Amino acid sequence: MKTLFLTLLFLFSIPIFGQQHFAGMNTSQRTGMVHAGVNPAELANLGSKYEIQVFSVSANATNNKIGFSDLFGNDSFEDLVFRGTEAVDLRFDGEIYGPGFAYKMDNWTFALTSKAYAKLDLVDVDVRIGDAVSTATLNAIINGSTTINNNYNQRLNGTTWGEIGLSAARNFYDDGTHKFSGGLTFKLLFPGSYANLGADRFSGTINNNLGNVTLTDASANLNIAYSGNLGEEFTQFSDYTGSLFGSLGGVAADLGVNYRLSDVEQPNKYRINAGLSVRNIGSMKYKSANNSSTNYVLSIQGAESLNLNQFQNVESLEETENILLQSGYLDRATNTKTDFKVKLPTVFSAYADVKIVPKFYASVYWQQKLNPDDANDQITYQNVIAITPRFALDNFEVWSSWSNNEISGISGGIGVRAYGFYLGSGSIITNLTSDNKQADAFIGYSFGLD
Repeated sequence: MKTLFLTLLFLFSIPIFGQQHFAGMNTSQRTGMVHAGVNPAELANLGSKYEIQVFSVSANATNNKIGFSDLFGNDSFEDLVFRGTEAVDLRFDGEIYGPGFAYKMDNWTFALTSKAYAKLDLVDVDVRIGDAVSTATLNAIINGSTTINNNYNQRLNGTTWGEIGLSAARNFYDDGTHKFSGGLTFKLLFPGSYANLGADRFSGTINNNLGNVTLTDASANLNIAYSGNLGEEFTQFSDYTGSLFGSLGGVAADLGVNYRLSDVEQPNKYRINAGLSVRNIGSMKYKSANNSSTNYVLSIQGAESLNLNQFQNVESLEETENILLQSGYLDRATNTKTDFKVKLPTVFSAYADVKIVPKFYASVYWQQKLNPDDANDQITYQNVIAITPRFALDNFEVWSSWSNNEISGISGGIGVRAYGFYLGSGSIITNLTSDNKQADAFIGYSFGLD
């Protein structure tokens, strides 16, 4: 497991990585595929007959332990992430828009899009367990023990998948002042790889005797699941990028509505642009020759003990599973599944971009997940509220996005758009001025043709 945390350190130390992708750009004056990713009804607001998406990339990292300035200190990553008593929440995720195309015809707009996702999450991981498994130091106590009794599910989860989206949006009403639109995106899902280790209601005592770390008097309900590349190894960057698209394995849908109040002084502009959407309604099934998903019961009683030192260099869940099975302390609660479903992170979004004075706008964006993150078959998401003031001309915009993330707290950044090219970060300001616990960046290009 130690290799995993060293990999996380490498990823987190790159300041391009929370989870509001394309912060500020998703409410930009120029409507594109990024907007349709938030609300498919926005396709009805395209400013040209044809829209070509060339590429867009957004990467995020957020956590509740490590501030940006901590990365430049002398403490090791393990010491930073497992300090204190609060459980660790650490999320890495990337979102890539591939080539896309949209066509506007009268009151209808149709689009074809391609996207890929990669995620690696630590969800509510007990710091004492993480410290004992990754460093075998038990919070630097040479000799001692600590008793743990958790009533929640802690998870280590990695996921990759791709999707092809077929979108349609229609302008239902437009009197020159008020405009109402609706949209739908039907998505074909291509699961790539998956790994999940869940430990629900873990209890036990961790003992450290001169570096010999053992677990006694323990019980937990475990889920160990893996598919594709992540079944063999889940600690390397290439494990995720090498398996973004798999075979067709599910469908999903996005739904949205949009309202625009035109600017009487500039008919091609708006005074208000607002929308509501529900995204990622669906699930996907992972299929692979090395597929496995099993629920276990861990039970260590009496004088029995499990040596935790043997997990320090483990790089795959299959190896972890084999060590636990060979210990004799693991019993199958359910039969192993060779194919298993994983739920997408269904999310509700609401936003409004409002003209304050000529050339100056301000938007409010709210993102709320509809499913909790603790279920073993659930891909995670984060709740976000963001405010973005912007200066906007026809072919140029600059904005500063400020968000409150449920894991990392408040972050602030800056972004810019020139014609169809855009780049920015939702956290670079607070990274440079305060002890922020989030890092992200995005870049992309699209253009329109008449």
